[in-house]
Amino acid sequence: MKLKGYLYAFLAAASYGTNPIFAKPLYADGMNPDSVLLFRYVLAVLVLIPIMIWNGYLRYRKDPANQSVGSAIVQTFRVGRHSVPQLIVMGILMALSSLTLFVSYNYMPVGIASTLLFVYPIMTALIMMLCFGEKLSWLVLGCLLLACMGIALLCPLEEGTIDLSGDFFIGFLIVMLSGLSYAIYLVGLNKTRLRTIASQPVTLYVLVFGTFVFVVRLLISSPLSLPEHPIMWLNLLGLGLLPTIVSLVCTAKAIQYIGSTQTALLGAMEPVTAVVLGVIILGEAVSFRDILGMILIFVAVTLVVCRRK
Repeated sequence: MKLKGYLYAFLAAASYGTNPIFAKPLYADGMNPDSVLLFRYVLAVLVLIPIMIWNGYLRYRKDPANQSVGSAIVQTFRVGRHSVPQLIVMGILMALSSLTLFVSYNYMPVGIASTLLFVYPIMTALIMMLCFGEKLSWLVLGCLLLACMGIALLCPLEEGTIDLSGDFFIGFLIVMLSGLSYAIYLVGLNKTRLRTIASQPVTLYVLVFGTFVFVVRLLISSPLSLPEHPIMWLNLLGLGLLPTIVSLVCTAKAIQYIGSTQTALLGAMEPVTAVVLGVIILGEAVSFRDILGMILIFVAVTLVVCRRK
């Protein structure tokens, strides 16, 4: 069972790392982050609903004597009413994490943004310590320092000193908010009744409630924008499939098998994917200093998550 959990976590992280290769071309095509994410979530919902209907039909085929097709399909969508408030909160958290990450792409290279986001496992560990009684060890404190050193290496230099006055610092704060939102989301999935619900309905309702966040934002502030070139709709579909449905479903299933902490560890594939694809597809440059900073963050996160192993 644990092997399944690791495979799901690996796939979730790798697929989530494809976010920037779909998002950046859409920005260049005139779309804003809220519009991109609205279409991403809506398309993901439209793809997931038929999948769940098909799964309901398969449920009926397994036991046609004791249920109708309709009841079997309804069962695949059903969650307890006590879980609805938790799903609303999870949807808001996921939408906030997505929005802040996508906004950060406007301030720094996608590989660096994705690497900085990878501090969320450390945030997850800290939340577990502060809210659920896990002890704060010297190892965790040392890893926090190591992660800070890695972040410092990723910061741009101005005449030999770290420059925090430009876009990078704004992007850094935005990515930290994204990581914190995602860390709370992971802990919430693990520490609420949502852990006992099938991954597909959890994912569906998280996406539905997250969609309302972007609808409200577009009504209040940002105007809705559409792709200028028809080919860009394939990018929107890619966003709805890989880093949304595949990633969220696999994340929920991984947490059921191995818990939020180990799922966070396998998140190392996310920045690796983003960095590699950023270099190959988007043509972004990565310096030796950037690579060293990424390595320090990876080591810090790995030590934190593996501290009990």
